[in-house]
Amino acid sequence: MPQLPRLSENSWLQGWNPQALRLDSPNFGPRPAGACIDLVVIHSISLPPGHYGGHEVQDLFTNRLDWAAHPYFEQIRGLQVSAHFYIRRDGSLWQFVSCDERAWHAGASHYRGRSNCNDDSIGIELEGLEGEPFEDAQYFCLSALCRDLQQHYPIAHVAGHEHIAPGRKFDPGAGFDWTRLQTASNFSAQSFPKL
Repeated sequence: MPQLPRLSENSWLQGWNPQALRLDSPNFGPRPAGACIDLVVIHSISLPPGHYGGHEVQDLFTNRLDWAAHPYFEQIRGLQVSAHFYIRRDGSLWQFVSCDERAWHAGASHYRGRSNCNDDSIGIELEGLEGEPFEDAQYFCLSALCRDLQQHYPIAHVAGHEHIAPGRKFDPGAGFDWTRLQTASNFSAQSFPKL
């Protein structure tokens, strides 16, 4: 598998990855003083559920979603959320919030003895449906992104939304291959939840 070039320390600018398509979200805030950004949270999303390739996820994260465009959108009307990154089915990478800031992706959450995982995590959304498989291009992009994040932040843990909000969230679900991510990244087995 080809490798993306390793980015230099100076290639990131204030938490923005230069390899990502940048689309600023208004849904973010400052991290608490002294927050240690040591967790990556993997999510899955598609809007409407199971539909791929549109612009609806980008519109949701930038508060531009047309709530009347699909009946499902009424269930999430007014939702203000964001993630740091979004990886499309084709492996293209989008960024909505600087990694130095607090994105709104985790909600009520608890992991590795800490609550409020938004405070010290980086959220990565994969275009997909919980429980369904993901594409090779997504694993390639995700692995490269995780390796790069390790160069810029003290990332020590990787978990799914289902692990930080058990019973409330179920993504990315059984279709996500945690072993594949571990093999392709620099993370040890201890960085992952016990599966």
